[in-house]
Amino acid sequence: MSISIGKGWAQLRQQTRSLEAQTDTLFHTYSRFASAPNIPPKPTEEEIRTETQIQELLEKRESLITQLNTLLTTDPSLTSSALKQNNLSLHRSTLHEHTQTLTRLRSSISQSRQRANLLSTVRADISSYRSSNPETAEADYMLDERSRIDRSHNVADGVLSQAYAVNEQFGVQREMLGNVQRRIVGAAGKVPGINSLIGRIGAKRRRDGVIMGGFIALCMLVFLYFM
Repeated sequence: MSISIGKGWAQLRQQTRSLEAQTDTLFHTYSRFASAPNIPPKPTEEEIRTETQIQELLEKRESLITQLNTLLTTDPSLTSSALKQNNLSLHRSTLHEHTQTLTRLRSSISQSRQRANLLSTVRADISSYRSSNPETAEADYMLDERSRIDRSHNVADGVLSQAYAVNEQFGVQREMLGNVQRRIVGAAGKVPGINSLIGRIGAKRRRDGVIMGGFIALCMLVFLYFM
């Protein structure tokens, strides 16, 4: 008898976990209706079907949890199992969470649809008003254009401010580099022989430059000759 009851517990738990996974998958689909940028004025067939499927899964899971609880309270071998108690508690918690998620998503979709319908109605009213009042429509158009121009000017002012700030930073950096250079030159003047060493390095660089320039000129002459 206990083996049969244990087998029934395992089967019910397996069914419950399977329905939980199906619910998660449907929530992924259903949540897209809440975040859609252009929500339709009325629920689509897919939206209605998905919501109905989620509701049916929640009801089936509630029935399975009731059966699990019945097994747990009627069989002494299951009642003494802390693991099974925790499993049942987890299934209940998950069901409660999914029920709240469905309520939240359903409310979010409804609010988004109401806002979209209201916005559509307002736009239709404005369009109708402008059609019946062409002078007002022209004035509104000029005001919109002025607003766009003002926004463009604000953007340009922001860019110029950033450019001035960058230019000021460059000036500060140049001044810092100049101070560093002066300190290096001052320090070099205090060290014996450093000026002559710097001079030799500069002369070597100039000599290398002359040699490299002569070599390049020679290569050019040879290239022109064979052409």
